[in-house]
Amino acid sequence: MDATETRVEPSVTTVGDEIASPLQTSLGRTTINDSVVAKLAGLAARHVPGVHAMGTAARRMFDAVSNRIPGSQVNVAGGVSVEKGDVQAAIDLTIIVEYGSSVVAVAEQIRTDVIESVESATGLDVIEVNVHVSDVHLPEDDDVEHAEAKVLL
Repeated sequence: MDATETRVEPSVTTVGDEIASPLQTSLGRTTINDSVVAKLAGLAARHVPGVHAMGTAARRMFDAVSNRIPGSQVNVAGGVSVEKGDVQAAIDLTIIVEYGSSVVAVAEQIRTDVIESVESATGLDVIEVNVHVSDVHLPEDDDVEHAEAKVLL
C-alpha cells in the first residue's frame, strides 16, 4: 500500500479524496441494472407496516387487474424510480399509506429499510430516498377496488 492509499473497510479503499466502491476493484467492475435496485427498494418498502401499495391510483388499478391473470407476477418495482451512477444511487418511491398510520413514521421506516436493503445487496451508496405519498387507503376502498377490477376483466 503506498502513501496515497488507506484502507477504510476490507473491500473499500480511498485514493486521494475519492472513495472507491466494492463494485470497482483492481480485479474488475460489477455493474448493476437500475431495475435491480428498483426491485430491491420496492420489496423493502412494501414490507413496511402502514404501506398499503406502491405507485399511484392508476398503478393500483393496473396491479389489481394483472394480479387476476393466472401466472402473472406482481410488479415489485412499481412506484419506484432510481437514479444510479457507478457507486451511488438515489431512490424515489410513491406510496399509498394505510389510514391511521403515521406518514412520518412510515416514511422514516421506508428510508431505513430501503437504504439497508439496497446497500447490503448491491454495495451501492444510497445517498437519498425520497418518499411521495400519493394517497391514503381507507377501509372502504377495498370494495371499490374489487368492483373496478371486475369491470375491467
